Amino acid sequence: MNCPFCAHNESKVIDSREAGEGVRRRRECLRCSLRFTTYERLQMLVLQVAKRDARREQFDRKKLMKSLQKACAKRPLPTGRVEKIVEEIDLELQKLGRAEIPSSLIGEMAIERLKDLDRVAYIRYASVYRDFRDIETFKEEVEALLIPEEKNVTNNQLPLIPTDELFPSRKKRRGRPRISGIQTD
Repeated sequence: MNCPFCAHNESKVIDSREAGEGVRRRRECLRCSLRFTTYERLQMLVLQVAKRDARREQFDRKKLMKSLQKACAKRPLPTGRVEKIVEEIDLELQKLGRAEIPSSLIGEMAIERLKDLDRVAYIRYASVYRDFRDIETFKEEVEALLIPEEKNVTNNQLPLIPTDELFPSRKKRRGRPRISGIQTD
């Protein structure tokens, strides 16, 4: 492991711990004594990406990271969220167990995650990925974002109904009743 400060190739490991899908190691250079962190992760399968123009190239996390960072530039996103998206996509691709993945699948995975994360970043990414030809297709995509998606969520919980409607015999409050004006007997 080369030191990022002096490029010396010998270092000692000070601390190791599990970090997500890999190992985080804190190292100290034996020449300059400066410390740095490395992340090691298991590379299960070399993925080939099938491009639209029939070319094949190796899957590159850095390339995906760069395209997502461009889409998310100057957006108020939580720190590390783009890295997490790249990690999620990489893990999902590895779980597929295929040696060749179409680039369209990777793009759709990124688009779905950006749509949930930030709408502006989603539009930026989609405009390049889906290659909007004119302003009309761009406008249609933005309008589709403005229409709220109806989610049919079914759960086994009671609806939010005030307790006095569920249990009319219960008193609303304990203690002395409030006096709200003049009472006539």
